[in-house]
Amino acid sequence: MGGCVHCGGNANPFSKGRELVEFVYSAHDGAVRDQLIPNGGLETNCQGCGSGFTLMTFVGECPECAGVHAVSPPQCHDAANIQFAGKDFKLPER
Repeated sequence: MGGCVHCGGNANPFSKGRELVEFVYSAHDGAVRDQLIPNGGLETNCQGCGSGFTLMTFVGECPECAGVHAVSPPQCHDAANIQFAGKDFKLPER
């Protein structure tokens, strides 16, 4: 499967880990990352520290450790599809 024709690169909505987080963060010039996940978000546990939280937008941070997580719109129906960027990943300042 190739990358998003609008975003460039080889990452896609079904990528894993940091690649998916970076893809969703940048998708459509950043228009996706802050959109609310339908149905009130996804309950999950941080894949970095284990704390429970609700991922409300397609890219979000754990409130305890700031671990960055993301889910792509085609997979946002299931918390099992949430990907973690890794303990050393930080979102760019905006």
